[in-house]
Amino acid sequence: MKKNISILGSTGSVGLTTIDLIKQKSHNFKPYLFSANKNFKLICHQIIKYKPSFFIIEDLKTFLQVKKKFNSSKVKILHGFKSFNAKKKIDITISAIPGIDGLTPTLKLIRISKKILIANKESIICGWNLILREAKKNKTRIVPIDSEHYSILSAIKGKDIEDIKKIYITASGGPFLKFTKSQLMTVKPSMAIRHPKWKMGKKISVDSSTLMNKILELIEAQKIFKLKDNKIDIVIHPECLVHAIVCFKNGLTTLVYHETSMLIPIANAIFDEKLDIKNFQKYKNKKDEIKNLNLSFKKVDSKIFPIINLKKRINEYPSTSIIINAANEVLVNQFLKKKLPFLAINKIIFSILRDKNYKKYAIRNPKNINQIYSIDKWARNVTYKLIENKYA
Repeated sequence: MKKNISILGSTGSVGLTTIDLIKQKSHNFKPYLFSANKNFKLICHQIIKYKPSFFIIEDLKTFLQVKKKFNSSKVKILHGFKSFNAKKKIDITISAIPGIDGLTPTLKLIRISKKILIANKESIICGWNLILREAKKNKTRIVPIDSEHYSILSAIKGKDIEDIKKIYITASGGPFLKFTKSQLMTVKPSMAIRHPKWKMGKKISVDSSTLMNKILELIEAQKIFKLKDNKIDIVIHPECLVHAIVCFKNGLTTLVYHETSMLIPIANAIFDEKLDIKNFQKYKNKKDEIKNLNLSFKKVDSKIFPIINLKKRINEYPSTSIIINAANEVLVNQFLKKKLPFLAINKIIFSILRDKNYKKYAIRNPKNINQIYSIDKWARNVTYKLIENKYA
């Protein structure tokens, strides 16, 4: 019997990788729900080719255009997740909507999914307690599919968390690893979105170039695996082949290695690691042996990546991570619009942590999604004000 599968963020890189995977295993899966924002051309293509039962579109203008085009289609086209009330149990949901916008849909789909694969780190950073509560209530299995977190999960399977001495998340260093500080002053958006190893969306590519993606992944890993500050760190690994390093107290160290393809963690999460990767088109002609493998690891240089200093601040108050995430989303968006220089991203985040009202919001321990959005809103507002004061 086919498993029904839902993809939140079907036009993004994780969504497209998942679609490529289920396309090759069409006898195993039936697309049930897809969601996207405003990629009209790709949304139309996915409706025609994959015919999910539901297609949810967030952007109103795009929704109206698509609805008009497919007015007589059997695919139910809805505007936003508020319109979605189906109660049918979903076998697998992939949560890959970028930013905090992914939190509400993730919580809604947890309630009707047997297993949810989360690639949306912001949802975990801002609402992990809510996600965990809903998952327990609805007996939903949660699997992180960022390559780093899936690798940690794989490495510690069957192990006691107390047996772990240290976990290292690896960072590629992005496009500016060998830049000088003076070179960083001239960075443009077109440079920041060209990742040397991974093909990703614009926002996460900029996060990789500042190393903010690793700060967020550090927060994410601490929440998922219940790790203390001294149990996890970041290390530069330009080859991008080792995705996690787990050092155990018994002297053994596990390195989890795989190619720079999200298909590997996604496929393993979907099939519970019971698969042969060579059954997928991309890997059919790959040789099994590893030749001339040169791996390098080095400490993060705070002069090139000053954002690494956030490591000391991320857990100082319950909602510090929500504030950092919100500020970063605004700053990356404004940088991509050429409204502020590259190095301002780091500077403004630390300015917010010095704001007179920062502690008032950071000490809050949100119990529901409205409280999370209240803290998020404050952080965004103060970020916009700082940008306007300094760069308008």
